[in-house]
Amino acid sequence: MDYKSSGVDIDAGNKAVDLIKNKVKSTFNSSVLNSIGGFAGMYEIPEGYKQPVLVSCTDGVGTKVKLAIEAKDNSKIGIDLVAMCVNDLICCGAKPLYFLDYIACHKTVPKEMDDIISGIVDGCKQSDCALIGGEMAEMNDLYKKGDFDLAGFSVGIVEKSKIIDGQQIKDAQFVYGLASSGFHSNGYSLVRKVLDSNTSNCLVSNEEALIPTKIYVTKILDLIDKHPIKGIAHITGGGFEENLERIIPKNIDINILKWEIPSIFKNLQKMGNIKDDEMYRVFNMGIGMVVISDSKIDDSELIFLGKTERGSGKVSIQK
Repeated sequence: MDYKSSGVDIDAGNKAVDLIKNKVKSTFNSSVLNSIGGFAGMYEIPEGYKQPVLVSCTDGVGTKVKLAIEAKDNSKIGIDLVAMCVNDLICCGAKPLYFLDYIACHKTVPKEMDDIISGIVDGCKQSDCALIGGEMAEMNDLYKKGDFDLAGFSVGIVEKSKIIDGQQIKDAQFVYGLASSGFHSNGYSLVRKVLDSNTSNCLVSNEEALIPTKIYVTKILDLIDKHPIKGIAHITGGGFEENLERIIPKNIDINILKWEIPSIFKNLQKMGNIKDDEMYRVFNMGIGMVVISDSKIDDSELIFLGKTERGSGKVSIQK
């Protein structure tokens, strides 16, 4: 017996690493102190911070991975992985520094690993952060043939005095949204169920459903730099109510005004005969991030969603 006959191919793993080495190194900057192949990633804290606070986030891509597997398209799922982590991280005003990934699979196929990591590299470059470490685990007795799963870990930094935690949100402040690129990486158990049951009347294609999650790092940091931003919420599972109620004070309400819902959501709702309340509870409905500002912002990318008001910590939506 040998390791390969038990389901683990060390040579395939080494080949996958060889394929991704240069791509991973392309995300490095002067703060990265290690080269690929070490046992841990090392990153030097940048200069210029008086009281630096490290911020950490971890997430996965959920069952969107299954859709990618079924569509035999792993080229963008890595972007989703980075996005789901860094979009959370920036909600407190932090700048992403570095990222690590974990990929578990039935069998290591070097080309497939290269596709996944290429997406992660792309996401890291969009976020201006370094991919300093990762792990590939081949476990054929835990995963079905062709299956894999992803987890990501991001670390960022923020000046302690500049942390955005929602405590400065008051009444009469402006609420804006940033458009999403589609479903992002939430609600895919429902998306897949609808698509699977409507093969003859498909109003949403696999290509549309696999559009990667939009990364908001550059835009959010620019808004923070130019405007008095008091609160930021990443609209993921749970929709507007759950995610905004996480950051607004107990004495503030937000009544979200109507906005134009993208056709991909309308088409999925029609295909699955899904109720309005369920759609808004599961999906972002075209708004991926919400920012709350002390002042009015003139920016073509921002969608005006209303103003904060005195209340009891509740969020409602005009549908």
